[in-house]
Amino acid sequence: MTGTEDTDGSESAENAGRATPTETTGGATGAPPGATDPGPPGSGPAPEPGPRRPGGGATFTAADIEKQRGLRTMKAVATGLLVFVAVVYALATWAESAGAGAWAGYVASAAEAGMVGALADWFAVTALFRHPLGIPIPHTAIIPTKKDQLGQSLGDFVGENFLSEQVVRDKLGSVRLSHRLGSWLARPENADRVTAELATALRGGLGVLRDADIQTIIGEAVTRRAGITEISPALGRLLERTVADGGHRAMVDLGCAKAHDWLIEHRESVMTAIEGGAPGWTPRFVDRRVGERVYRELLRFTTEMRDQPDHPARAALDRFLADLADQLQHDPATRERVERLKAELVRRPEVQDLIASTWASLRAMLLTAAEDERSALRIRARAGVLSAGQRLETDERLRAKLDGWVSDAAVYVVNGYRGEITSLITDTVAAWDAEHTSRKIELHIGRDLQFIRLNGTIIGALAGLVIHAVTRALGG
Repeated sequence: MTGTEDTDGSESAENAGRATPTETTGGATGAPPGATDPGPPGSGPAPEPGPRRPGGGATFTAADIEKQRGLRTMKAVATGLLVFVAVVYALATWAESAGAGAWAGYVASAAEAGMVGALADWFAVTALFRHPLGIPIPHTAIIPTKKDQLGQSLGDFVGENFLSEQVVRDKLGSVRLSHRLGSWLARPENADRVTAELATALRGGLGVLRDADIQTIIGEAVTRRAGITEISPALGRLLERTVADGGHRAMVDLGCAKAHDWLIEHRESVMTAIEGGAPGWTPRFVDRRVGERVYRELLRFTTEMRDQPDHPARAALDRFLADLADQLQHDPATRERVERLKAELVRRPEVQDLIASTWASLRAMLLTAAEDERSALRIRARAGVLSAGQRLETDERLRAKLDGWVSDAAVYVVNGYRGEITSLITDTVAAWDAEHTSRKIELHIGRDLQFIRLNGTIIGALAGLVIHAVTRALGG
């Protein structure tokens, strides 16, 4: 009986890796391996490791081969115990018929009940994985025939008991995620690691992006934003505050100084321009004298404006700038002219090229900063990571807020995608080959199931002994 337990042609674990094609696919007849169970009752053919089957979702590994050895050993022990009680039953029955005494009846009853228990438990264990003795008895080969239903039930069980909103919130609350994250980030070595990873991610992201696409996006965004945003009121308010605070005076000082220097440097040009505007009938020396007079007045005027902060012309310029600021904010005609000027300026190719080149400059700056460990960007990023960790360690309200966000996000995912998550279980199980899956599962739990056969034999023998003893005691 022991020698017939593995009668499907499966080899030893050491030779399992050299399975022939017919062994892998179930033999020449095309029947799946393990579908029949010839011979006296064992636990059926032991699972045989082999390559991945078409449509199967599991493969036999080196660990499975080791499990197979243990499974075969336990099958042999359970079957050996069955053979032992059968032999004991035969000998005890013979001894009782030969007049050996009352003890033979006790032994025969115990052995008989032990055989019944062993056979019943063999049937129960084997029915999980295949039809006992190859006979298609109803409600046997449960795992191969009910694989998809078992997968669906497992998915429903996980969805109802592990992916419920309350379970997710309770689990995340007990983890204290924000406190752990804060403690981890507050360590300098971890802050360095996070900063380095962020720099790597930044470099990778910049390497993936296409410069032409980003430049086009930036150009369109700036142009569209400039088109819908009226800048005249903002310019007016800026100019109004600048004049009120005297911030324009430095520019006026610079303009007066530059005008004075330009007049001195370009005296002859100014003189020529003045003389060229004189009437043709005036003598040349008169034009020259008039030009010199005008030039001296211009030079005196710019000198006085440069040197006298309270010069009347400066006050007039202040009033002009104040009036311009008011017109920029409230005069429709001025605002419309500014908007037309803005639109023309934005559409100029030079401005578009400048906008597009902004991305190239920004990209180069970010890459340089990301690669340099001493750059201001990485130093500030590291300081920010450390500061965030310290705040999470000490600020309970911040931790509660972060934990709430995480819980809400997890619950949103669970509630919105519970079906997709559980379908990972059901679809995976459905994709597995039924027979191969059954053999794989038997490798993992079959050894423990053999103890059921052992217990059934022992408990059955004890029950038979007790029943026989009670029957004799009652005079049966």
